[in-house]
This record gives sequence, structure tokens and C-alpha cells, in this order.
Amino acid sequence: MTNPALEAVTQLRRLALAAGHAAALRAAAQLGVADALGDEGATAAELARSVNADPDALERLLRALASQGVFAAREDGGYAHTHVSRLLRTDTPRSLRDMVLWATEPWTWSVWPGLGEAVRNGKGGFAEKHGKDFFTFLYEDAPESAEVFNRAMTQASRLSSAAIADALALKGDQTVVDVAGGHGDLLTKILEGDPTVRGALFDLPGALPDCDARLRPGGEFADRVQLVAGDCRESVGVEGDVFILKNVLEWDDASTVAALRNVAAATRPGGRVVVIENLVDGSPETGFTTAMDLLLLLNVDGRKHLRESLLGLMAEAGLTVTDVRPVGPYLHLIDSRADASA
Repeated sequence: MTNPALEAVTQLRRLALAAGHAAALRAAAQLGVADALGDEGATAAELARSVNADPDALERLLRALASQGVFAAREDGGYAHTHVSRLLRTDTPRSLRDMVLWATEPWTWSVWPGLGEAVRNGKGGFAEKHGKDFFTFLYEDAPESAEVFNRAMTQASRLSSAAIADALALKGDQTVVDVAGGHGDLLTKILEGDPTVRGALFDLPGALPDCDARLRPGGEFADRVQLVAGDCRESVGVEGDVFILKNVLEWDDASTVAALRNVAAATRPGGRVVVIENLVDGSPETGFTTAMDLLLLLNVDGRKHLRESLLGLMAEAGLTVTDVRPVGPYLHLIDSRADASA
């Protein structure tokens, strides 16, 4: 028989120390514990030798992670992989190691304590604290964190790129512009699908040098791709028939509308603007999505969107939505066309 009062205490205590679990995940990712642990399992002492760690401290780390289903404690005192811990390996196709590192980067620990003030005034205050906006700070002051960010976005993209490319069904003589496309994983999937499609990767100057080698000069798709540097909130320096914005529109509403208007202005007559987002009210991972929503408030004064709020911003930017449908288990694809009179 359950005791609601005791369960409430347990839940609140667990949530209050949730930062400890996040820190444990980061430590395991940094140490490479998941890579060191083979299919046969190992003791903490054996793993400590592999990852150059203190055996007792590593035992405590593994015990904490096993309590959350990350690694499994065996009856013989050793530890084994779980489906969750395998996602921390670097050699698995669905690795989330870089996502874990990104979510626990040093700057995140400095912004979370300001959430109460951000909720009070509706602003995260990152630019006021650091003297520059978040992405300028990232590339100028925390380049290693910027690299983690780009790798994490590529890992996330790989989970859905094939499904999105299939859903877009892009064929024939047209130019596809991937806005803020990072390493260009989605764009390469699209170009693989039809040799007549051309592409452009549009992103901040700091992101483009590390894009997929197949898109860079001398690469497999170099003759069909433009690499264009810029900030879509200010202008879009490339024309296209199809513009894709995947997990991009996470700023404040004014910046989101400005970006969409700039994209609409660069879209050729009859072209498409496709927005792909993880919607708060359409996500099976509400805990993850709502936490990301709060982090976006803190670092870019932004948000994860509700369906109707995002459709409203697209309409304000002069876009006519033609279709909204799920793509993959977590994302929604919103198809639209630019209003020539806007």
C-alpha cells in the first residue's frame, strides 16, 4: 500500500538534488566510463584503472548513476551496461554523450540560480551579465563549449534527419537552404536523396568551418552547396526555393518574427518555409521540453513553443501555414509559404 505523504517527500527530495544526478552524468561522460565498460561488465576498481580515477570515488559515482537506471549494479559487486548507459558511449550511432555535456556545461551552472529573478521579470539577463548575447559569448569566450554545442546539435540531428528528409520529399531542380543548420547533417541527407537538388548551409561564422566535410570545398557535395555566414535575425544572404529552420526559433518572440520575415523575403516565388520544432504541447518528453524551455529563457530570453503560439508568430511574419504534422517521435513539421504581399 502506497503512502502519498511519504512519496511526496521522496519526490521533492529527489528533485531538489537533481543537479547531483546531472553532475554525475557529466562526470561519467568526461571520464569515458561508458566506453571503458565492456559487454561483460566490470568492478569499480577495474574501471578506475581504465579511466584513471580513484576506485572509491568511482564506486560512489556508479552507485549514484545505477540508482537512476544509468548502469546496473550486479550482485557480485560489479556494474553492467543498461540501455541508458550505452547512450553515453561514443561508438553508438544514437550516442547522446555530447548532449549530456552540453546540458551541463560550466555556463549552465551559473545561469540556473537566476531562474527566480528571470521568472519575476521575464528576462534571463545573460547579455546584461556577460556584456554580450549568448552565442557571441559562446564563440568568443567559451569556444570549447561552442564545439560541444555543435556536436550535440549534430547528435540530435542524426536522430531525426532521415525521417525529416523523407517527410520533406524534396526532388528536382531546387535550392534548399538549411538555416542555422550547424554541421549540416540534415542538408547532407537531403542532398544524398537526389543529385539534382542544390543546397546552402546558412549559419553563424563560427559554426561553418566545422561543418560536414562533404559540404566543404573538395567534398562530395561541394559543387552543389554554398556555405553562407550570417545571422538570420539580421538578414539572410542567400535565395532559395525551400528554407528549413529546425530547432532554430527558440529566441524571444521579436527575434523569431524577424528571422521568419528575413527568411520569407529570401524565399523565391512559390517557395516553402519549413519550421521543425519540438513543441511543448506535442512532446512525449514533457519534462525534458519544459526544462529546456526554462534554460532558453535564461540564456537567450527565448522559449520552446506551444503549437498555437508558434503558428501565430509565423502568421505575424507573413507566412501562410499549409500543413502541420508530426515527424518522428518528438518533432512537428510545419509547412508554410511566404505571402507575397507581406
